[in-house]
Amino acid sequence: MTSIVPTIRVQAEDFDLQAEIDALTGGRRDVGAVVTFSGLCRDEGGSLTALELEHYPGMAEAEMRRIGELAVNRFSLLGLTAIHRYGKIAPGGNIVLVIASASHRQAAFDGASLMMDFLKTAAPFWKKEHLADGTSGGWVAAKDADDAARDKWL
Repeated sequence: MTSIVPTIRVQAEDFDLQAEIDALTGGRRDVGAVVTFSGLCRDEGGSLTALELEHYPGMAEAEMRRIGELAVNRFSLLGLTAIHRYGKIAPGGNIVLVIASASHRQAAFDGASLMMDFLKTAAPFWKKEHLADGTSGGWVAAKDADDAARDKWL
C-alpha cells in the first residue's frame, strides 16, 4: 500500500481547477503528467435550469476515498484529488473534478478514468432535474453505459 493519500471532498462550494492542480503538484519535481476531468452541468437543449445533487454524508466521502486509494495503488499515482459538489447547480456549473498526477501520462490517464468510472456508479450521489417549465424532471436513472465503463476495470 502506498503512502499517497487521495484528497477527497464533497462540498456545496464551487472549486477552482487551477488552484486544485497547484495544490496537488506545487513544488513537485517527480510529477511528469497531470490529467484532469471536470464534469459540468448541461442544459439538455435548454430544457434544464438546474441539476440538484444529493449525497449520503459520510458514506459518499468514504466510498470516494476507497475508490481513490484503489486508483492510487493500481496505477502508482503520485497524487489524486476528487471533488464532488452537491446542491443546486445551474447549467455550465462545475459538478465534479478529478485530478491524477503520475510520473508518466498513461498512469495519470488511467487513474483519472478509473476514479471517474467508479465514482459514477459506486458513490452514493443522486441527481434531480429542475426543468425550464418550472416542474421537476425527477431523479436521473443510472445508465448501463456507466456500469460497462466501470466493469472494464474489474
